[in-house]
Amino acid sequence: MNFKVGIDIGGTFTDIIAVSEKGNAFVHKILSTSHDPSIGFVDGLYKISDTVGIDFDKFIKSIDTIVHGTTVATNALLTLQGAKTALITTRGFRDALEMRRGIREEQYNNHYRNVIPLVPRYLRFTVDERIDSEGNILSKPDKKQLLPIIKKIEAEKVEAIAICFMNSYKNSINEKIAVEYLRSQLPRIFTIASFEVLPSIRFYERVSTTVVSAFVGPIVSNYLDNLNSKLRDLKYNGSLLIMQSNGGVVTPEIVKHNPAVTVLSGPAAAPTAGVYYANFLGYNNCITVDMGGTSFDASLVTGNNCATSSEGIINRYRIALPSLDIITIGAGGGSIGWINDGGLLQVGPQSAGSNPGPVCYQKNGNEPTCTDSDLILGYLNKDFFAGGKLKLSYSLAEKSIENKLASKLGLSVIETAAGMYRIINSNMAQGVRQISVERGYDPREFLFIVAGGAGSIHAGEICKELEIPLFIVPNVASIFCAAGMLLGNLKHDYIRSYFTSFEQIDKIKFQSLFKEMKKEGFESLTVHEGVHESKVSFQPELDMRYIGQYHEVQLKVSMDDIDNFNLENIFNAFHKEHNRQFGYSLQDEKTPMELINLRLRVIGETVKPKFSFRSEKTVMLEDAIKGYRSIYIPEEKKMKKVPIYDGDKPLTGSTIKGPCVIEKITTSVFLSNLYNCLVDQFGSFIVYNKSSFPNGYLLK
Repeated sequence: MNFKVGIDIGGTFTDIIAVSEKGNAFVHKILSTSHDPSIGFVDGLYKISDTVGIDFDKFIKSIDTIVHGTTVATNALLTLQGAKTALITTRGFRDALEMRRGIREEQYNNHYRNVIPLVPRYLRFTVDERIDSEGNILSKPDKKQLLPIIKKIEAEKVEAIAICFMNSYKNSINEKIAVEYLRSQLPRIFTIASFEVLPSIRFYERVSTTVVSAFVGPIVSNYLDNLNSKLRDLKYNGSLLIMQSNGGVVTPEIVKHNPAVTVLSGPAAAPTAGVYYANFLGYNNCITVDMGGTSFDASLVTGNNCATSSEGIINRYRIALPSLDIITIGAGGGSIGWINDGGLLQVGPQSAGSNPGPVCYQKNGNEPTCTDSDLILGYLNKDFFAGGKLKLSYSLAEKSIENKLASKLGLSVIETAAGMYRIINSNMAQGVRQISVERGYDPREFLFIVAGGAGSIHAGEICKELEIPLFIVPNVASIFCAAGMLLGNLKHDYIRSYFTSFEQIDKIKFQSLFKEMKKEGFESLTVHEGVHESKVSFQPELDMRYIGQYHEVQLKVSMDDIDNFNLENIFNAFHKEHNRQFGYSLQDEKTPMELINLRLRVIGETVKPKFSFRSEKTVMLEDAIKGYRSIYIPEEKKMKKVPIYDGDKPLTGSTIKGPCVIEKITTSVFLSNLYNCLVDQFGSFIVYNKSSFPNGYLLK
């Protein structure tokens, strides 16, 4: 029996799922090892083999694919603990990285401070070279100019070099000369050029993305090399794939050539899994949310397509690579409760993480967190957290909330914990609004899919605030991203800048640029990654705008319209999408349009596992009652004794009425007075508002 394994390393927990060729799924969660994530990776493999019930040596040989989502690049950016990086650019543009676009992020904030550049000024070097705006070579870089730069780089013990020349997206010859020479002279230093990262128009976005890739490059490369070494020591002979920010997977070698593609590696798997579960209920539009220990991620899916963006910002640093459009806020189980200068209660974005973690974990944490408040409110079982493997201390959580918050607010511990619960729910609801309402979508029209170990405790209150009548807690909710990683395809994104009005567009150039990208992507998938040519597909996009506009629309188009040069279809689609995003179009005015970039996503379809949690047996609902416990009911603003159900028992077809708590080993589902829940044939919980579905919810 062969297995596919997904491993998602988050800030607090490492999630693992193993799926057999028959579809049998096994899940496990362990605390992350932030000082060396690969330790948690290997420990997770041992733990999941115990869960499967197979000797480890036999289990590791039975795995044909491991798909891994990593936060190594993300954490390096968030903590600014990346490589010591140098930048080499065109003379006259030394300070472009620091000047950015010359616009303050907070225009009316007198205390605003610019973000600290990833490359300090003394490590930003320039050379005499120039490509003009049409791609003509005006001057090539002289290698003699690079010699003093090399000496300075060696003296300063630089670990990474980013190269970004003006107009290199038009002609990369000068960057190629520089990068090849530097790699020959400094073979041990990670060196990368913008033509390898982002060959597109807009200098600041290009230089920023290239610098980010260099900044995280050595750390990501070392991590992947270390991981591969440990897997070889374990006698693992299968393939290792890494999750990208765009929702696809690639080999470690591809990642090492452009490490910035993993900056949103972990959260990118959630929308992919969301499509899978939404389709079960007949939906092709959904909002996925993932509440972990440190953060809360929200993403949107329309027409089975995950929303994407090319304007990512992590810790105020611009990354212009295609990535899934995910809103991340500091709202997780480890989010710390505190009182601001005005005496008001706040929760997050600071987090206790996995070390020391919430106070109730008994790991020397002393700041009250969301998890501590959930325990006080009765939503968590102190003796059954993680299936009883981690005992929670009610008394420590109570003491912390009393001393740090309640005594200063003049409230009881229960009132303070309830306040923390309301605040973090409101914060997460606002995060969902950012990904839906602010993008022109009504969240009430989407299926709400809840993931993360803590997500289903808070989902009901989030949906109440957003007036969403239905949400689903999948059977793999606690390890949702790990499961989504096994559903991802191989993906490569390509971009070519072609700035022209459509009145002057050159058909031959337009189509040849797409052919060039298709050829490059096709060869990468079929030659280097072993994908059969019948499994390769192409998704083109155009960056377009009305002439005179500053921002463009990223428009999905069909490959047929590209091949047939059907501009009328493209124009109609642009007007429609512009109207959806901004509430108007200029179609009737016949306003001319212009093209900025051509994009192509090349997809290699992978073999997907089918998660099966079905059981031939079912138990009566009353036999699943574990007991009764007092929990906080938001509608009544008081504690009330309610039934506690064993969610790990087969309850297919059962309707569970709120208020209650459904406990699983890896998560808990809280139903308030407003909700009932139907258990489907896969063991997922379909939670619906009683007033919206007075006759119950029937599967389509």
